[in-house]
Amino acid sequence: MAHPRRKPLRASTAGVASAAVLAGTALSLAPAAPAQAAESTTSASSLTAGATASSPTVRFVEIAGHGGTKLAANVVTPSGGDGAGRYPLVVLPTSWAMPQIEYLAQAQRLADDGYVVVSYNSRGFWQSGGEIEVAGPEDIGDATKVIDWALANTPADPDAVGMAGVSYGAGIGLLAAGFDDRIKAVVALSGWADLIDSIYSGRTQHLQSAGLLTGAGYLTGRPSEELETVLKGFFASDLSQEESMIAWGRKRSPATYIDRINANGAAVMLGNAWGDSIFPPNQYARFFEKLTGPKRLEFRPGDHATAEATGLLGLPNDTWTSAHRWLDHHLKGEDNGVDRELPVRLKSRSSGGYESYADWKSVPSKAERIPLGTTQHINTNIDSGANGGTLMLSSILDQFFRIPPMASIPLLPRSLAAVWHSERYPSEQRVRGTVTLHTTVTSDKSSGTAVAYLYSVGPLGIGKLVTHAPVTFHDRTPGKPFTVDLELYSTAYDVPAGHRLAVVVDSVDPLYIEHNPSWADLIFSSPADDPSYVSVPLRD
Repeated sequence: MAHPRRKPLRASTAGVASAAVLAGTALSLAPAAPAQAAESTTSASSLTAGATASSPTVRFVEIAGHGGTKLAANVVTPSGGDGAGRYPLVVLPTSWAMPQIEYLAQAQRLADDGYVVVSYNSRGFWQSGGEIEVAGPEDIGDATKVIDWALANTPADPDAVGMAGVSYGAGIGLLAAGFDDRIKAVVALSGWADLIDSIYSGRTQHLQSAGLLTGAGYLTGRPSEELETVLKGFFASDLSQEESMIAWGRKRSPATYIDRINANGAAVMLGNAWGDSIFPPNQYARFFEKLTGPKRLEFRPGDHATAEATGLLGLPNDTWTSAHRWLDHHLKGEDNGVDRELPVRLKSRSSGGYESYADWKSVPSKAERIPLGTTQHINTNIDSGANGGTLMLSSILDQFFRIPPMASIPLLPRSLAAVWHSERYPSEQRVRGTVTLHTTVTSDKSSGTAVAYLYSVGPLGIGKLVTHAPVTFHDRTPGKPFTVDLELYSTAYDVPAGHRLAVVVDSVDPLYIEHNPSWADLIFSSPADDPSYVSVPLRD
């Protein structure tokens, strides 16, 4: 697509400020220089309180990755693992900007259970060499080289190799499973299947999440020239670079290699949070449905990596308990029943209870359409007061205190926000799955952004956010209506009896870069031959 370079369009002042603060305070340490060739050995007891003399052994080593790049790593071996026995292997690439000790608590637990564990700093970060390639071919090659090294230098079993990781490590593990058929099991927590759909869904830049990742990357690592070019075009809203950015993202998306992953046959467990503001859950659910081998999908309340965070500290954690069961069955052959359980496991944001389903499409049992029958007109560029909250903070409040972002729906200025309501519900309504919006939009400008929200509204008019999502359009003919179909972020939320649902659409949200030229107007209509609606998936 041959678009001229356009001037950067606005992110809201609050959005820019939030991104800057989050990026600047994400980590306070600068990256160390790449490690020198060295190896040290210490007992895990010196690193973990309460360890015994029979604790696993920890070695800090360097491993030659793809192209000879040095990767800082630690190796945790079961007690007595220097003998002739063989143990299943788990490889853990670190999360974005995290040091190599990230998984040490979980690595010791795995080693206690009879695994050899190798955790390594992803290339370009901290003491590993190279540059940040964002799960490019070099990172996939690194995973293979680490497996090679482990099989040659530890008592690891070549027939029982697994990958696991959080966030960046999850993405690398999924990608590696498509290129290395030795990998028999993958645990991918808070990761991505589609990189573009994660940070550029609805053709809208996710400002705060990209800002956090960018800031943390520069603080703790060395971005490659290619990454710097992509980021420059991304934040500048340079449409002339859109096609190349999408191609760059597709190359780094496990969904692109789904046929290879299926052919290699690894058993894949996916875990994510409903409120993940970096990698929203929709793309994981779509990826799960396309997997043909053994698979499991788990969604819980929280934000990016918060569902598994306490486990990284060595505390009891549901997510890591499931991960260990998955690895135990598929790498050790334990008959723990995980293969006989329904593979989709969800925890509601409201009730806190777990629900199990045969597949993702079975999660809702019906859908209700809320008609958007009245034509509504809004002005752009000013935040109406409806928004998706603040990166990390809002979803953490929802996770621990069940306090989602809120807005007074009657007080939203109708010149800035279009609002429609359902009837009040006489009984509780369990929203489960992916809400979709279908509407007709007319703009007096060729480009624009709209953000759709679904609220649960109580008797006093206070709306609690159920879900939302943005959509951006370019190159439209001013004054000519066009259809918009938008998936809001998947969720599990219980609407109390006596409440009703409110659909709100405005043009500004601090989470995103908006593309509304000054003084633009948006009209949302419902033609008789193509009525507008929001479809809400419900569970009986």
